[in-house]
This record gives sequence, structure tokens and C-alpha cells, in this order.
Amino acid sequence: MEIPARLTAPARRVVRTRVGTDPLDVAEHAALVGDAAAGAVVTFAGVVRDHDHGRGVRELEYVGHPTAGDVLARVVAQVCADADVDAVAVSHRLGHLAVGDVALAVAVSAAHRGEAFAACARLVDEVKDQLPVWKHQHFTDGTSEWVACP
Repeated sequence: MEIPARLTAPARRVVRTRVGTDPLDVAEHAALVGDAAAGAVVTFAGVVRDHDHGRGVRELEYVGHPTAGDVLARVVAQVCADADVDAVAVSHRLGHLAVGDVALAVAVSAAHRGEAFAACARLVDEVKDQLPVWKHQHFTDGTSEWVACP
């Protein structure tokens, strides 16, 4: 299926990259990426769940390397430059998070849904692969473990 031509080139704007302890609002990220040329706004919320591999999770703690903000900015800029998107906003939270809290917020606007979905999925994967942030899970049985920590 051929996608109709746009009136303007994709803006490829990075409107937010943030790593910090403040709570994340996915709707705020979506509002940041709004664009007159965008026919699609796709969001992702990475939410703390109450289980992992059959064990109950009480809370998580995310710890980030001092370079995490710079790495996030680089990853987002690279994906944004390679995709036909209008705007992107990505934030990762650090610190103690309760079940239900948002740990990763991503919003992407693009002219068409396929472009927006693809860029959003790639951003989530690249952030998980490259961001120097480590998860310390605290289980309901009183034990804990670090996940993907070097």
C-alpha cells in the first residue's frame, strides 16, 4: 500500500529526553509531540507490574549511571533522525517505584500510524538495550534481586 505524500517533510523534533525521579505522565508526553502534520500519536507506558517470573513484586528501584541522560538523548536523536516522525518525547524514571507507577514514557507523532508505531517500538527497544539504568526488584516474600545489572 502506497502512503500518500506529505505536504511537509517530517520535522523529526526531539521535544523531551529526561531521566529523573519525578513521576511520569504519558498524556503529558503525548501533548508535547502534537503536530499539525501528525495523523497519529502513539504512546507507550512501561508500568511496574506486581509479578516477575511467578514471584510477587512489591516495588522496584531504578538506579542510573550519571551518563544515563546523555545516553537517552543520543538514542532518541538517532531513532528520530532515522524515522519519518514529527516529534518524540521519552523519559525514564529513577528511584523507588510502586506497582502501577510509570517507569518509561514514550510518545511519538507521525503522519501515519505505521510510522508512529514502528518508531515507538524501536525507541522502547533501544532504550531498554542501551540505557545504563538498572532495576532492583523487591519481592513480596522479602527477597530482592538486581536485573540486567553488570
